[in-house]
Amino acid sequence: MAELRTDRLVLRRWRDSDLDPWAAMNADPEVREHLGDLLTREQSDASVARFQAEFDQRGFGWWAVEVQVTGEFIGFAGLDEVDDDVPFTGVEIGWRLARSAWGRGYATEAALTVLAHGFDTLELPEILAVTTATNLRSQAVMRRIGMTRDPADDFDDPTAPGPLRPNVLYRIARSATT
Repeated sequence: MAELRTDRLVLRRWRDSDLDPWAAMNADPEVREHLGDLLTREQSDASVARFQAEFDQRGFGWWAVEVQVTGEFIGFAGLDEVDDDVPFTGVEIGWRLARSAWGRGYATEAALTVLAHGFDTLELPEILAVTTATNLRSQAVMRRIGMTRDPADDFDDPTAPGPLRPNVLYRIARSATT
């Protein structure tokens, strides 16, 4: 698995030391505002095991993200296959950061590096991004990294609770970055 680096961040394999701060993020109502229910410690740990297994199987997935100068774990960023229960297929980019890391440009920085990896190394023809219609911060990151939205692609996520059901879809083609 490739480790990715930016000017300020390291996107790397998950470590046991990431489990506590990851669980804290998944128990934070503000971090989970657009994602649904809070996760228990067991659910949080299981998600990391799943991330690692999927990465090993596919060669891409969710990297742990740390700040280079401090080594502090601040969240995740990466690529994942789109869920089966949505009305489109493809590979989506995503990120989730601890509140302490918000507003510093880390999501955009990590996402640009993940996009480059998806297009240059994995040679994906297109990368998607999905979020709730109310998650304006993530939509701003999507626009900053060059993604565009066609409202005709918006959809209701059948697995999400009521207010999280309306979702938006952003896209970027490999050809748009070359």
